Amino acid sequence: MSNVSISTNNLCIGYRRSGSGGDKQHDTVVQKDLTFSLLRGEMVCMLGPNGCGKSTLLRTLAGLQPALSGEFTHGDAKNIALVLTERLSMDNTTVHDVVALGRYPYSSFLDGLKAEDETIISESLRQVGFETSGSQDSDISHTFFNAHSDGEKQRILIAKALAQQTPIILLDEPTAHLDLPHRILILRLLRRLAHEQEKTILISTHELDLALALSDRILLMTPRQGVQLDSAENLKKSDAFTSAFGMDIFNPLGEK
Repeated sequence: MSNVSISTNNLCIGYRRSGSGGDKQHDTVVQKDLTFSLLRGEMVCMLGPNGCGKSTLLRTLAGLQPALSGEFTHGDAKNIALVLTERLSMDNTTVHDVVALGRYPYSSFLDGLKAEDETIISESLRQVGFETSGSQDSDISHTFFNAHSDGEKQRILIAKALAQQTPIILLDEPTAHLDLPHRILILRLLRRLAHEQEKTILISTHELDLALALSDRILLMTPRQGVQLDSAENLKKSDAFTSAFGMDIFNPLGEK
């Protein structure tokens, strides 16, 4: 069995515009000629300036929007989990029910959730920093999703992705809205899941310092000029970050 989990070949991503007769000149290309491979058991952080196509790539790999050309594969993975940054509003929906959505591919509509599913839901919430007691008064799973802060909602949605128990997890800025301790907690958790459960985890983030410290490799995206996939050390040595961001991001004071 190949160790490659996600593979792209000359992938072109962007937005398809409808034109007369299917005229492709109306397509908006964000990135093209993307060819790279991600491995089982690694956490890769995707870095790059705003507008370079990080979210578009994640949405394309997740199947939410079509590739303009080229191809990509998910190895032998049948399902993938995706966490986006869009703010969701779910009226009259409990935290338990949100996380339980991750178990629906494994459950029957008639039979409902089994004891194993409930255990996975509780464990997923615990992994992102929420304790579940089973008590109606103190268990967060009984509270309404909309009653929580943006940061707490983000952690709940990550718990939903964990509950799916998929071999691939794609996350678009999963630490947005989180304070520093929870940013570190989430990235440490995702790194541990990648290593211990051989998951492939791809994260779009602006957390440069945490990405450099915790990721196995960096997928560095440059506006309209493709991606480089390598260790943080090699990318720093080649001055790739300066090329991608248009400035020396490791010298914020601009000192010579």
